[in-house]
Amino acid sequence: MTNQLTKPGKLFAYKQIALITFIVFMSTLVIYFACGFNQAKSAALGGAIGIVPNLLFAYKAFKYAGARSSRQIVDSFFSGVKQKMILMAFLFALTFKLVEVIPLAFFGMFCLVMAMPLITPFIIKQPR
Repeated sequence: MTNQLTKPGKLFAYKQIALITFIVFMSTLVIYFACGFNQAKSAALGGAIGIVPNLLFAYKAFKYAGARSSRQIVDSFFSGVKQKMILMAFLFALTFKLVEVIPLAFFGMFCLVMAMPLITPFIIKQPR
């Protein structure tokens, strides 16, 4: 059973993540043709490290809704934030351990992904 209270927020969150994923993909293609495979690989990894934890958080943040479950909402939100940070740290550590990344492309794309939630509400219109 889906909760109708969370539907608009959940839809907006997933549209936002889809738009960010599209922008990362297109930016990575541009970087690939302009700078080469290693730069594009680093950019794609930086984007993925920003996107994957956001998916987890979006799932956790909209798990509960309603006045009776307010404690569950808060617990789920904070649990999602904690899990997002832990997953992000794990993905950074894993990437730095296993892959040789180019810092400018890697952190540039990661910073772009982190800044996109500030811009996407102006691009995606949320239903009222």
